Amino acid sequence: MKKIIYFVLLLASFSSCEKDDICDAATATTPRIIIEFYSTDATPVLKKVTNLKVTGDGMTDYFLFNDVSKIELPLKTTSDVTKFSLIMNSTDTATKNEDFIEFHYTRNDVFVSRACGFKTLFYLDATTPYSLTDSGLNDGIWIQNSTVITSNIETENETHIKIYY
Repeated sequence: MKKIIYFVLLLASFSSCEKDDICDAATATTPRIIIEFYSTDATPVLKKVTNLKVTGDGMTDYFLFNDVSKIELPLKTTSDVTKFSLIMNSTDTATKNEDFIEFHYTRNDVFVSRACGFKTLFYLDATTPYSLTDSGLNDGIWIQNSTVITSNIETENETHIKIYY
């Protein structure tokens, strides 16, 4: 009888085991906003940025992009607004130029899995998806124009914003 009880307890302990909850690295997480830079020429072509320093509002850490035409920036998952400082030619004091871009959006938290938790999807505001301002240093706005390509930021597989300079 004791052997049967031990056997039942042993079976019960194995039946409560679950597979490990590990979030696969390939699982889609909260997407970043994808921005491509273009020339303002008559036929716009991709244009690489030079020493572009990007800092989030209220942050001390920054991203530095050089010789690329596409960048990815994280949006705040706890707010419906994210503001960035974009300094073109940030390493050259004579030609550096700072502009600000502020994104306005709504958020939707989506359950991915028990192991991965939630991811946040962003939807740019239909009337004012972003605003551009100058730094106030009389350096002029280096961003000449911009266009929303995709207002739903659900993946990093597509361009969301085009900036012309």
